[in-house]
Amino acid sequence: MNHQNALRALDRATNWQKASYSQADNECVEITRDLPGWIGVRDSKLGPDSPILAFTQGEWTAFLRAAIEGEFRPPTSG
Repeated sequence: MNHQNALRALDRATNWQKASYSQADNECVEITRDLPGWIGVRDSKLGPDSPILAFTQGEWTAFLRAAIEGEFRPPTSG
């Protein structure tokens, strides 16, 4: 499946899960794994009206690994 087809399929996804860090304020992201091999990500504030980002399982794994390892932290001034 290509990226465009994945985006179309994810647009119909119904099983979105909110990030545990968002608590009650709705200012976080939601993900869905409704489409095998793909991860959908959207803004929880916008819900169904949010644009969707589509990642393959490999891309999502690489993103999570980089986040855990601190790759996206801003440089420290000094």
